Amino acid sequence: MIEARGLYSYYGKSPVLQNLTFDLNKGELLSVLGRNGVGKTTLMRSFMGLTDRLEGSLSFGGEEIAALRTADRAKLGIGYIPQGREIIPRFTVRENIVMGTWARRDGRRDMPDFVFELFPILKDFLDRRGGDLSGGQQQQLAIARALAMDPQMLILDEPTEGIQPNIVSQIHDVIVRLNREFGLTIVLVEQNVPFARRVSDRFIVMDKGRIVISGTGADLTDELAEKHLTF
Repeated sequence: MIEARGLYSYYGKSPVLQNLTFDLNKGELLSVLGRNGVGKTTLMRSFMGLTDRLEGSLSFGGEEIAALRTADRAKLGIGYIPQGREIIPRFTVRENIVMGTWARRDGRRDMPDFVFELFPILKDFLDRRGGDLSGGQQQQLAIARALAMDPQMLILDEPTEGIQPNIVSQIHDVIVRLNREFGLTIVLVEQNVPFARRVSDRFIVMDKGRIVISGTGADLTDELAEKHLTF
């Protein structure tokens, strides 16, 4: 589903990502790990065309997307939940979710019922402003908004950062369901190594804008984590 070949991504004249090459098959879950500041978020933003410039090849579903606008990538079926969630605080929960439907390829604008099965609290808060929700509820709303676009692939950048533990568990369970039950291809930036080991089909570890190691979930040993992920 995703194929990167010799990918460089720039802010200004500086390449933050350098010569990245990897594949992700349809239906797989890829965890992206690494210390702070090594380029994980830049990679997520590069998928969506949110850096200043890309060099190399980046394809999605066999279509080259490196030159496409962000909106066009979304319409191909790439859903993105960034760090900080970026919900619209003055919009209601309902309005935030409906906003996600504008990237749907079939033109439908109705809220999918299954998002309320995944996040029942949102159904109770449909007319509440997004800015009045807790951090964990806002993260659930951000995921629901992305799901409303009927994505083929979901990108989540540290979806449980700064969230209360009981909601962390709920979000982890939803990520697993979306991948295993709904068949969504998922790219996940995650600091929880045991969770990444358990759910990942594949992982990559980044350092200084490069991939320094990759493998299957079973290859993500404590020794590897100690070497590449601790400060």
